[in-house]
Amino acid sequence: MRDLRTQLQAGLTGTYTIQRELGRGGMATVFLAQDLKHDRPVALKVLHPELTAALGPERFLREIRIAAHLQHPHILTLIDSGEMSAGDGAGTSLLYYVMPYVEGDSLRDRLSRERVLSPADTVRILREVLDALSEAHRHGIVHRDIKPENIMLSGRHALVMDFGVAKAASAAAAGEIATGGTLTTVGLAIGTPVYMSPEQAAGQSTIDARADLYAVGVMAYEMLSEHPPFTGATQQAILAAHIARTPPSLAALCPDVAPAFASAIMRCLEKDPAARWQSPDELPAELEPPARVWISIR
Repeated sequence: MRDLRTQLQAGLTGTYTIQRELGRGGMATVFLAQDLKHDRPVALKVLHPELTAALGPERFLREIRIAAHLQHPHILTLIDSGEMSAGDGAGTSLLYYVMPYVEGDSLRDRLSRERVLSPADTVRILREVLDALSEAHRHGIVHRDIKPENIMLSGRHALVMDFGVAKAASAAAAGEIATGGTLTTVGLAIGTPVYMSPEQAAGQSTIDARADLYAVGVMAYEMLSEHPPFTGATQQAILAAHIARTPPSLAALCPDVAPAFASAIMRCLEKDPAARWQSPDELPAELEPPARVWISIR
């Protein structure tokens, strides 16, 4: 069987030149490609076969089409998507989507190097992520998979990527559960356990914008303290912790973080969505006073 890069190149000849693999995640493999029509580098993501089989092209393209309408300075825009034959003689399809190639690191890359970020840098990144989420939520789009891997840092700016993909994948996972499928058992399409809200961890069917705010809280907690609030030996243990355990106090772990800021992050981590911030527009107002203090003492 031909390797994935060869399959992609055969199917996309004349449109994209596939240059090299950039990385692999839970849902897709990412390639650096050249957009031949516009003479520009792009990031082309092709979904894993298990996810492609569960999704189907109609569901995938429908959700991607909705996300493609998002235009915002802190959202990495979707510029193309499609379905192509894998060319394996078995009728296998490949589903892919394309985004601009961003020179820079992901937030995960930066955390791997620096381990923790300063409160001032954390605030700056959070404000831009929240701004992006606010725009998406106004269009009725919940990300469902906010995590450092999905935040690109280009220059001094944060860009949120992969809107629409997690929703389609979650719907596919729900279908697999209902029919006794195995998609979720291989770790696909259910989000990322470390950053999942309690309602996602419990498998609730209705997920709203407050799940994204929970994930923002987990991410901020990790940026400031080095570790997310819950870890475990298995995915099931982490999911159970999100549902039942109280996270250690961020103020106790990070005494250098302004108390009001630590409190604002901990409110994101409330088990009951009604007890969290109710929209991304509420939280930046809580970040502003501490940010001014940090700037003034530098």
